[in-house]
Amino acid sequence: MSYASVLNATASLLACLAAALPVSCLAQATGPTQPKMTTPAAAAPSASEPAALRFDLIAGSLDHRISRLVDQMTLEEKVGQLVQVYPSDTELSEETAALVRAGAIGSLFYPGKREVVDDAQRIAKEESRLGIPLLIARDVIHGFRTVMPIPIGQAATWNPELVEQGAVVATEEAIAEGIDWTFAPMIDISRDGRWGRIAETLGEDPLLAGELAAAMVRGFQQEENGRIRGMVACGKHFVGYGFSEGGRDYNRVSVSQIDVHNTLLPPFERALEAGCRTVMTTFSEVNGLPGTAHAPLLNGVLKSDWRFGGVVVSDWASVTEMVAHGFARDDAHAAELAVRAGVDMDMCSPAYSGHLVRHVREGRVAEERVDDAVRRVLKLKAELAERETRAKEWAPTAASREVAREAVRQSVVLLKNDGVLPLAEKKLSRVAVIGPMADAPKQQLGCWALDGRPDDSVTPLAALTERLEGKAEVVYAKGAKNSFAADRSRIEQAVDAAKGADVAVLFLGEDAVLSGEARCRAAIDLPGVQSELLAAVAETGTPTVVVLLAGRPLAIGPDLPSAEAVMFAWHPGTMAGDGIADLLFGDANPSGKLPVTFPKDAGQIPIYYNHPNTGRPMPEGFRPLVGSGLDDLPPEFQYRSHYLDVPATPLFPFGFGLSYTSFTYSDLSPSEQLTAPYGESVSVSVTVANTGAKAGAEVVQLYLRDRTSSIVRPVRELKRFRRVELEPGEAKRLEFELAPEDFAYYDAAGRSIIEPGLFDVMVGGSSLADLATAIEIQPPPTQVATGAAGEAPAATTSAKPTASSSR
Repeated sequence: MSYASVLNATASLLACLAAALPVSCLAQATGPTQPKMTTPAAAAPSASEPAALRFDLIAGSLDHRISRLVDQMTLEEKVGQLVQVYPSDTELSEETAALVRAGAIGSLFYPGKREVVDDAQRIAKEESRLGIPLLIARDVIHGFRTVMPIPIGQAATWNPELVEQGAVVATEEAIAEGIDWTFAPMIDISRDGRWGRIAETLGEDPLLAGELAAAMVRGFQQEENGRIRGMVACGKHFVGYGFSEGGRDYNRVSVSQIDVHNTLLPPFERALEAGCRTVMTTFSEVNGLPGTAHAPLLNGVLKSDWRFGGVVVSDWASVTEMVAHGFARDDAHAAELAVRAGVDMDMCSPAYSGHLVRHVREGRVAEERVDDAVRRVLKLKAELAERETRAKEWAPTAASREVAREAVRQSVVLLKNDGVLPLAEKKLSRVAVIGPMADAPKQQLGCWALDGRPDDSVTPLAALTERLEGKAEVVYAKGAKNSFAADRSRIEQAVDAAKGADVAVLFLGEDAVLSGEARCRAAIDLPGVQSELLAAVAETGTPTVVVLLAGRPLAIGPDLPSAEAVMFAWHPGTMAGDGIADLLFGDANPSGKLPVTFPKDAGQIPIYYNHPNTGRPMPEGFRPLVGSGLDDLPPEFQYRSHYLDVPATPLFPFGFGLSYTSFTYSDLSPSEQLTAPYGESVSVSVTVANTGAKAGAEVVQLYLRDRTSSIVRPVRELKRFRRVELEPGEAKRLEFELAPEDFAYYDAAGRSIIEPGLFDVMVGGSSLADLATAIEIQPPPTQVATGAAGEAPAATTSAKPTASSSR
C-alpha cells in the first residue's frame, strides 16, 4: 500500500472516530479529569500529489525552513501543531497513534513511561506526512528523580548559581526520558501563605524571584551559541496567579496596574532576558479578563512591547474553563477568544482541536494568526532538533545527590537558637527523634515530585541513625499518624522517648498533600496535634530542637517558646536527611534567608516587606489592646493602622535567617548624603565582618526607598544581594553598583520613570537592614521643575524597556 493510501485510510478512520475520540486529558498531579477531546484528522494528499518536503530534510536558514514547511501544511496540520494532549495509556493507543500519524497533535505530556513517548515520537518523525516531531512536556518543577528542595526552599538559598545547578541535574535526568519541555520556573509573586502554590513560587520579591527564575532558565535550557542543549523552560503563570483572592487557588485576581508593572511583570521580563522560550497563561481572571484571553497582557505587553517570539501555552484546560468563568459562551467561543488574544498552544482541552479549523474557514480567526502560532511552535521544535542525543539509561549519581544535599544545606533557615545548636556528638548518649515528618520519605519530596521515588529519599531518621551509630542511642517516636492527624494517642510514647534523652529533635510541619496546587489552607498554624506534641515534649525538660518541613510559611508564634532551636527546612527533597544532619551537627553553617515574610497570624495576610506606608502608620512601641489589661488604647495608639489583637509586624521578616556565627556591617559609603547626576550609576560599598567563632556565609542585602514620589512607593525595595563566605574574624569590602533604572518605577501605563529626589539606601542581613545613607538624584539638565504630585515629569519618562527581540 502506498504512503498516500495509508494516510487516506487513516483519515477515513479518524473521521469516523472524531465524535468520540478516547484521548482524555488527565491531570498530571491534582487537576480534574477533562472531557474527551475530538480532533479532526489532517487532510491527506491524494496519491497524485507530489511528496511533501519533510521537517528534517529542508535546508537553509531557520526562518526559511519554517516558511517552506508552513507553506505546504494543510489547515488541519497547522491546527494540529497547536494541540497538546495527555495520553493516559500505559501503552500508546491506536487512536493516539493515528492522531500523531495524521499530524493532529503537536505536543504530548510525558505520561510517566518512556516507551509511550518513544513510540509516539517515532510515528511523528517516520510515519506522518511532514515528519514533524512532537514536543514532549512534563512538569519538572524541582527535580526529576533527584528531587531538590521545593522552589520556595531553593529561593531561601538566595544563590542563583546553586539553583542553576539544580536545574541542570533535573534536565539531564528528564532528557534521558525523552522530555523536551518543562513547565517551570513558576515566577508568580505571592504574599499569601494560605495559597498552596506558594510552595512552587520563588517568594514575594520581584528582584529575587527574577534572578532565581533566570538561573532556572539557564539551567534548564543550557544554551550554547544560541542553541538549546537542555529542555525548554516555561515561565508561568502570566500574570497575577499568585495574587489569588483569599489565598484560594484559581480564584479571581484584582490588582492595580501599578502592582502589575512594578511587582508582577519584572520577574517575567528577567526570565525572558535569560532566554526563556515559552510562557504559560494564568488560570485566574485578572481584573475582569481570564488570563487565557487577556489580550492586553499577551498580545500587548508580552508579544508587542517585549517582542516575545516564543510560544504562549494555555494552562491545563484553561481555554475551555473560560465557559465556567462566564466569559465564553461555549468551547468554540473560548477557542476563538484564546487564539485571538495570543495563546499559541491549547493545553489539554478540546477547544482548538474541535473548533479552530472551522473558525478560520468561516473568517472568525485569520489564518495569518494561526500561521504565526505554528511558526512559533516549529521554531521551538527546530531548535530542539539540533540537540545532541542523550543516553536512555540513567540514575541519580553521587554528583546529582551532592547538588541536592548542598541545596538542602543552603535552603534551611535557622529561625531560633538559644545555644543548643550545633549539637556536639561527643556529649550525646541518647537522642530522641520525634515527629510525623522524621521518617516520611514521600512527604519530604514535596508537592511537585512526579518522578521522584520515595525509595531514593534519605529521611532525617535514617541520616541521624547512621551518623550516631556506635556513638549514641537513637530513640524514635512518630508522635502522630501524620502531620494533620487529630489522634492524640501517640503523644505519650513521644514523651517517654524524650525523657532521659540528651536532646529531643522534633520533625514537624506539613505532609506534601497539604501544599501545592488546590491545596490551600485557611489557617496556617501547625496542623493536627503537632503543637500539643511539641508542648508535651518540652514539658519533659529535655532540650528541644524543632525542624519544620513544610510547603508554606507557617504562623508558629505560639510554638516558639516550647523549643530552644527552630529550623525551617521547607520540603527539602531526596537528600533531606543528610543535609539537615549536616546542619544540626555543625558540619555546615545555616545560611538560608527567608524569601517570604512569616506572619504572626493568618489574619495579617497579605503581609510583605515592600509595602507602601499609610498616612497613619502603626506607631513605634505599639501594643495591642487585647490582653493588655487596659480599657482602651492610649491616645497615641488610637486612629492608627494596626490590629487590636496582634501587632502588624511579622513574626519573621523577609530576608531573615540566623547563623552559628555573627556578622557585623560597617563603613557604609557614601557615609553622608551623596548628590548624583541624573542618569548616572552610583556606587555603594560596605564592610561585612564575621565576628563569631565559626566560618559562615552571609547574604548581604541592599534596599532603596524613594522618600517622595509622584505615586506612593514601598517603604523599601530589594535592589542588590550577594552571598559572601567569611572565616572567623575575616572582613570583606563589598561594592554595589546601582544603575539609573534601580531608581525607577513604572506608572500605571507601564512607563518607566526616574524622578529626581532623595533615596534612602539601607544595607544589612534582612529587610530590617538599618545601616543607612542617602543619595539625592539631581534633576536632568533640561528639567526646570518637577511635576505636581501625581504627575510624572515629562523629562523623566520613557517607554517600558523591552526584553530581547531575538527570541
